[in-house]
Amino acid sequence: MDLAVLSLCGLAAAVIVSFTAKVNVGVLAIALAWLIGVVIGGMPFREIAAGFPSDLFLMLAGVTLLFTQAQLNGTLDRVASRAVGACRGNTGMIPVMFFFLAGLLASIGPGHIAIAALLAPMAMKVAAQARISAFLMIIMVANGAQTGSLSPVAPTGIIVSSLLAQIGITGVEWPTYFNVLLAHTAVAFAGYFAFGGLRLFRRSYSGQPGEMVVEHQRFERIHWITLGVIVILVAAVIVLKINVGMGAFAGAVLLSVFRAATGGDAVRHMPWGPILMVCGVTVLVSLVAKTEGMELLTGLLARFSTKDTVTAMIAFVTGVISIYSSTSGVVIPAFLPTVPGLAERLGADMLPIVYSICVGSHLVDISPLSTTGALCIAAAPATENHAVLFNKMLAWGLSMTVVGAAISWLFFGLL
Repeated sequence: MDLAVLSLCGLAAAVIVSFTAKVNVGVLAIALAWLIGVVIGGMPFREIAAGFPSDLFLMLAGVTLLFTQAQLNGTLDRVASRAVGACRGNTGMIPVMFFFLAGLLASIGPGHIAIAALLAPMAMKVAAQARISAFLMIIMVANGAQTGSLSPVAPTGIIVSSLLAQIGITGVEWPTYFNVLLAHTAVAFAGYFAFGGLRLFRRSYSGQPGEMVVEHQRFERIHWITLGVIVILVAAVIVLKINVGMGAFAGAVLLSVFRAATGGDAVRHMPWGPILMVCGVTVLVSLVAKTEGMELLTGLLARFSTKDTVTAMIAFVTGVISIYSSTSGVVIPAFLPTVPGLAERLGADMLPIVYSICVGSHLVDISPLSTTGALCIAAAPATENHAVLFNKMLAWGLSMTVVGAAISWLFFGLL
């Protein structure tokens, strides 16, 4: 069997098993990558190992270490209580608050990944305290962060503008930003209300019987130091454009130096299972890309495109690929340069195709295999069933391939 086909089958098998078995899908994916690539394909092991996403791993590890420290020393408990109080006890408003906060912060410079990394731990802590579904909170905070992904001053927005300028398209930075913003806002609130968010507005929260109430606990020295480190990290990400993962590691060291937290306990309590889950699948996805499995999948789907359906098809194709790979690092750079040739071949306008690529590839990023989704699931509390949450988020991401195609066809193809 052709190695490209075999690697695609391996990826499909890993996804299916993740829905039906309790095995960590990341461990399974690494084993499949080795079996298909080395044992069957005869590839050097170093090529398989090169697929491990070291950048993503360091980002996940750094951010989760810092916020695990903040959780263990009680800082997140106090922040969560204040966040609940700011919504005046209305449980339904809490995820909505995080949605708009994430969108605002992501739009002013650091982008969706950095803000998801910084807000997800706090949002998950608030969700656990207020008895809000982790899945509902992820829908809101992750989509909120994604609304700012194509801001003209955000990293992905800058990438898109640069690539479009290379193919002769300029002056569309704000339309691309607002198209993605509106799409994420629509699906976030639709999903929030469809999966139980409306019922939350009829609930109030001020602490559960028998649980430790922290509303009136004062912020002590260690908590102010922890908050200060987090604020400095946010400012450094926004102003100095530092890597959020490396900055988080530095912040974790500072907390240990000032005796505001202990690194050893935090390392033991970090969510290693979800981190391994996401990074392991990326190793298998990298093998699929190296064996040209992605090109095979894309070619099979693109064969059915016409002038009237190109917006829906390109949104669907980029969405499918973006579920398992980097939107800004792989999908956008790979597909935007094809726009002029595709438009000429089909007799279509370029801008609708550009907008469809941007919307289709970004809507699926709540998938746990994408960076935004990975950061959220890694921040989920230990009491959460991570395997079930993983499957819910993956199902959401897969469904967004169809939703993104429908939105693109309706607003960029017909109108």
